[in-house]
Amino acid sequence: MKTKKVAIVGASGYSGEVLVQLLLNHPHAELVAVTSRQNAGQTLAQVFPKFASHPKSKTLRFTEPDAPALAKLADVVFLALPHGVAAEYAVPLLAAGCTVIDLSADFRLKSAAVYQEFYAHAHPAPDLLSKSVYGLPEIYRDEIKRARLIASPGCYPTSILLPLIPLLKAGLVQPDGIIADSLSGVSGAGRKAELDYLFCECNESVRPYGVPKHRHLSEIEEQLSLAAGTNVTIQFTPHLIPVNRGILTTLYLAPTERVCDAAGAAQFAEKISAAYHSAYASEPFVRLLEGKALPDTKNVVGTNVCEIAWRIDPRTGRLIGMSAEDNLVKGASGQAVQSMNILCGFPETAGLV
Repeated sequence: MKTKKVAIVGASGYSGEVLVQLLLNHPHAELVAVTSRQNAGQTLAQVFPKFASHPKSKTLRFTEPDAPALAKLADVVFLALPHGVAAEYAVPLLAAGCTVIDLSADFRLKSAAVYQEFYAHAHPAPDLLSKSVYGLPEIYRDEIKRARLIASPGCYPTSILLPLIPLLKAGLVQPDGIIADSLSGVSGAGRKAELDYLFCECNESVRPYGVPKHRHLSEIEEQLSLAAGTNVTIQFTPHLIPVNRGILTTLYLAPTERVCDAAGAAQFAEKISAAYHSAYASEPFVRLLEGKALPDTKNVVGTNVCEIAWRIDPRTGRLIGMSAEDNLVKGASGQAVQSMNILCGFPETAGLV
């Protein structure tokens, strides 16, 4: 199997660091370039001592980001950059013939107007929005195989879309009245020195933020609307919790059938289970929890797995959906590598298990 040469633009952030780890050890990828303005000239071992035992850690050096130079070195380029910045590199890299996998929000939406509404600036490359593929492999695997520009989903959207899309497609839950509560580790905010994310500010503290209109709502609602075949608006509240990594999401959903007694709940539970197994039984990175098991971040941190469970509450008539994932792996870098595996024809689990 032919090896692909890969590069990472913005490799010094948390998602970039995880990309470095995954690609250094990928059996079919050769990491040929890593960029970071602040670390230019330093070796991988100097910036990330944890990789010092890898043979490339002392020879591979961080460089200034330069699209033409990267295009000469790499077949696939990962962009681990802030929104608004990623597009500046995607445009010349695509023009030079590279495949681009973008971890920012720049190409996740199909509407430049919605992007401007949620990200407060005009889209820097609106012509590319129609050409990008949303990089959620369990939903868009066939499209990813043919893509040249992949928009890797956000961490919160992944934790909400995976448990919810199969239920909407099967007509088992109402598309209105959806409530999503998510709790995320501090690494979700990125590697930056801001007061809100200092240890003493986060430790022993749990707080909501981005209320009532978090930026990720834009892609969540777009993807849910596509699944439901009608416009979907949800209530979403993210919370910061004092752990390094992991997201736990709880969904409160209205079933399309009455489940006000134990018998009705049992019958509806069978339909929910059937929908999930139809969607995910053969998926390598979705773990459906049966019986008494519930999602737990300690079981997914460091993996590309999303755990999903569900419960029916006959007292309220609601369905409760739950998921857990590592925000830096399945919620970011691991999912991006999973998409690379698909489009390059590698085993989908390569470098991820």
